[in-house]
Amino acid sequence: MTGFMSRIDWLKAAPWLYTIGLFVFWEAAVRLFSVSQIILPPPSVIFGAIIQYWPAIWKNSLQTLYTTTVGFVMAVVGGLALGLLIGWSRQIYAGLYPLMVGFNAIPKVAVVPILVIWFGIGTIPAILTAFLIAFFPIVVNVATGLATIEPEVEDVLRALGAKKLDIMLKVGIPRSMPYFFGSLKVAITLAFVGSVISETVAANSGLGFMMSGAQSQFNVPLVFAGLIMLAIEGIAMYALMAWIEQRMTGWAHRSSTMAG
Repeated sequence: MTGFMSRIDWLKAAPWLYTIGLFVFWEAAVRLFSVSQIILPPPSVIFGAIIQYWPAIWKNSLQTLYTTTVGFVMAVVGGLALGLLIGWSRQIYAGLYPLMVGFNAIPKVAVVPILVIWFGIGTIPAILTAFLIAFFPIVVNVATGLATIEPEVEDVLRALGAKKLDIMLKVGIPRSMPYFFGSLKVAITLAFVGSVISETVAANSGLGFMMSGAQSQFNVPLVFAGLIMLAIEGIAMYALMAWIEQRMTGWAHRSSTMAG
C-alpha cells in the first residue's frame, strides 16, 4: 500500500519536477554558452519580463482566453451536431467526410484574411479561427464513434424490433461519448492555436497581437513571456477537459489499480 501511494505521489509531482528541471537546464545552458538574449533569453529574464509587463500580459491573456473559449464552445456545439449527422448514416458519412477532410487541409492562416474582409479586424476573426481549427477533431471523433457500431449489434437490435433512432440513442450516442470527450482535449489546444494565429495576423489585442508587437521591437523576453502564458492557459484548459472526460466517461477507462 505504501509503495502504491508513493507511486501516486511521484506521478503527481513528476510534471512539476520535470518543468523545474527544464528551466534550470535552460538557464544554465544560456549562461554557460553566453547566448544572446535576442536569440534565447534565460528563464530568469523571461520571468522578469512577466513581472515588468504584467498589466499588458494579464489583459491580453484574458482576451486570448475569451476568444479561445468562445470559439471552442462553438466548435463543441457545432462539431457534436454535425458529428451526429454524419454518423447517423453511412451514406452521409461517405458523402460529407471527404469534404470535411478537404476543408481541414486548408491552412487556417489563409482563411484569416477572408474573415477580416467579412468581419473586420478584432475579436470575431479570432473566435471564428479558433472555431474552425477546433471543429474538425470533434466532428471526426463523434462521427467515428457512431459509424463504428458493430454490424452484429445493429442486426441483433433490429431483430428485437429496435428502430434506427433507438439504436442511436441507446447504443450509438453512449458509445461515441468517450470519443467526444477525448476529442475535447485535442480541440481546446487547437483552439488556442487558432486564436493566436488570428491575433498575430489581424487583431488589436490578445497574446498573439502582443507577441507580434514585441517581435517587431526585438523584445524577445516579452515574446517568450507570451509563450509561457499561452502554455499555462493551454495546460489549465487541457486539465479541465481531462477532468470532464474522467467524470463523464470514467466507466470507459481502466482504473489505475487494474492498469498497474
